[in-house]
Amino acid sequence: MTQQGVRWTADQVLALAPDTASRKAGSKLAAAGPWSGAGCSDEGTVWGLCKGSGSKPYQTVVDIADVSGPAYKCTCPSRKFPCKHALGLLLLWAGDDAAVPAGQVPDWAAGWIAGRRGRAGQKQDSGTAGPASASADPEAARRRAERRAERITAGVTELEQRLADLLRGGLASAEQAGYALWEETAARMVDAQAPGLAARVRELGAIPSTGPGWPVRLLEECALLHLLDQGWLRREGLPDGLAATVRSRVGLPASADGPPVRDRWLVLAQYDTADTRLTTRRIWLYGTGSHRTALLLSYGAAGRAPELALPVGLALEAEVSAYPGAGQLRSALGTQFAPPARTATRPPGVTASRAAARYGDALRDDPWLDAVPVTLDRVVPTPDGDSWQLADADGDAALPLTPAARSRPGLWRLVALSGGAPVKVFGECGHQGFTPLAAWPQGPGDAVALC
Repeated sequence: MTQQGVRWTADQVLALAPDTASRKAGSKLAAAGPWSGAGCSDEGTVWGLCKGSGSKPYQTVVDIADVSGPAYKCTCPSRKFPCKHALGLLLLWAGDDAAVPAGQVPDWAAGWIAGRRGRAGQKQDSGTAGPASASADPEAARRRAERRAERITAGVTELEQRLADLLRGGLASAEQAGYALWEETAARMVDAQAPGLAARVRELGAIPSTGPGWPVRLLEECALLHLLDQGWLRREGLPDGLAATVRSRVGLPASADGPPVRDRWLVLAQYDTADTRLTTRRIWLYGTGSHRTALLLSYGAAGRAPELALPVGLALEAEVSAYPGAGQLRSALGTQFAPPARTATRPPGVTASRAAARYGDALRDDPWLDAVPVTLDRVVPTPDGDSWQLADADGDAALPLTPAARSRPGLWRLVALSGGAPVKVFGECGHQGFTPLAAWPQGPGDAVALC
């Protein structure tokens, strides 16, 4: 596939799997045995027929050139996207050129590809006209915004009283009261149309009785929540960027209205977090020309993976637009000019001490920031008592790994990749330490996903 350059790696394909079971099932189909009529095209299409339990094989096709990430179609009854057949086909394509050769797209696959890309073009055209219709009555929109701001202000005032009562009664009262009171407070914030405040209240309510030092952690979270409340109440006097950050943290929606930045974007990390209601996917990009880092967020209903998927180690030529807010890195993926392709390009790195300083600098723009994206250059994973740290190979500084990172299998992949030698590591650096998300070996080699 000439536009794809080199084919994807198995790790990049498996990063698309919606769950562990799909990874295992897809890996079993990564052999030529069950497949017939498999092929790929220069336009970014992979197809094949997979023998199943019925008399007719499953027709599987993948559109790798889709602007929002790979798209899949399979005649199997699975409700997972991608299904095990799509994963198996991509694994076969990634590992065996002879099993999935270049060829002419069959009619059954070409029809789906043409229809999908036609609908995508129509959606893009209608999206251009969307804002005009949405703003047809700006006065009504202004009144809705004012009413919502009033409800949020009422919720913030109530929350401030709740925090004052907690501190007046002592932090021990939080342990005695239990979680129900905080869940009720969070529900009140939802009623006030401040989902960002509701999420922080739930996090605060989960802190009591979580182990040694919980009163300190509770007090820290109370202080950050109080700061956010005061930021909202005094937002009119804040600088524009910080005021936008406060609105975002409270939970007001915003659009990516920054000017589009066209660049060659490296995919540095992709990982999901889930709760009972929603699956959130975070994708970190780095622009090789603009030297900007961008965060793409996509969502899926509980139990379903988000549609946007960009495996680590790829690069894409695309436009990215930033959301408002001082220090905010969230962006929206715009026009994509070529399918994602594997790349050997790596982002520049910094020392451990510089990474910590970068987080400190970012807190000035966003005091509620948990971590910043950063690439560490020439660091060695080393044990530190019962924990681990990333130590500068050419200095005396080190960053401890976060508790979450220490419990992930990715830690051992990082240790094995290093073998005691310096490596380059991308991750998130914050007040709890460093969470590695991807790494590159000292010499030539592909990016290795650690999450």
